[in-house]
Amino acid sequence: MTVTTPQPRTTIPTPSHATSLRPRVKDVTEDAGWRELTEAVREAGQYPTRTEADHVTRTVLSALGGHVTGEERVALAQALPLEAGRLIASQVPEAEPLAAREFVESVATRIEGSTPATARWDVSTVLSVLSDHVGEPLTTRVLSQLPPGYALLFGRADLAAAA
Repeated sequence: MTVTTPQPRTTIPTPSHATSLRPRVKDVTEDAGWRELTEAVREAGQYPTRTEADHVTRTVLSALGGHVTGEERVALAQALPLEAGRLIASQVPEAEPLAAREFVESVATRIEGSTPATARWDVSTVLSVLSDHVGEPLTTRVLSQLPPGYALLFGRADLAAAA
């Protein structure tokens, strides 16, 4: 008859509260959604690299985040990939949204080497892709919060009567 001697434990059990101390592992689907969005921007805007498309997308979404408020802001953030939603939701709402032209000019100041013409291209590219991604009803709701002129930036005809 063979007698086995108990062996010491080779692993130390982790207390249940320690799991919250571990670094968060990136969710692959969350990264995929962001990559898909920036790839659509890269293709639509004909940007040479994903890095450039990523930068332009972040800049435009951050600028937009300050101009959309209330339920539309929440719905927009939820309809986008997690990273894009964070960019929208993390901005402090502006007291008054900028006119479309001023919005484009503000984006131009955030992108190195940008001109009003290139900023308009960047803004139109990102917002058109955004509109395609979130759909017609939500785009209409977002546009209802913004001053006239933004529809063109979202790739839509601006049917508002000139004042």
